Amino acid sequence: MTVRSVDAVRADLEEVFRRDYQPVVAVAARVLGSRDQAEDVAQEVFLSFSRSTVPAAEARGWLAVAAAHTALNLIRSGRRRASREETAFAAQHDVVSDVAETVVTREERSRVRAALALLPRKQAVALVLRHSGLSYAEVAAALDMSPGSVGTTVRRAESALREELTRHASSD
Repeated sequence: MTVRSVDAVRADLEEVFRRDYQPVVAVAARVLGSRDQAEDVAQEVFLSFSRSTVPAAEARGWLAVAAAHTALNLIRSGRRRASREETAFAAQHDVVSDVAETVVTREERSRVRAALALLPRKQAVALVLRHSGLSYAEVAAALDMSPGSVGTTVRRAESALREELTRHASSD
């Protein structure tokens, strides 16, 4: 990544931010399960973008990958805040019919996030981007790989994720 002058502000930053903020938050939220944390990740990602020389035309893929990497790094570092996630979850679900169901759902999501963090980075990012709605061509462009290899990478990631989840479940 090439770094711009500290004093220079990208002329295209506002345009790219307006166009790509929600997709960046969506990618990070898919990884983290928390809109609050996803918005924090988006801030970091756009700050990095503002310092880069990535052309605006290539920004969408770059931003999606940066969001996935940053979110995975957050999980791997263990700096997630449980209280913020619980607050976000409670705000999204005004009526909770069954406390046990809520606990199980949170535990399952937590297990999936932990297993995702154990996958090889390229597989994890490809899986997150594809399941965030990016096409095979968009994932390929974002990860600098051929469109034909995206499907294979995603299938391998899904298989590895299932293995991690099975391994974790059998150790409980």
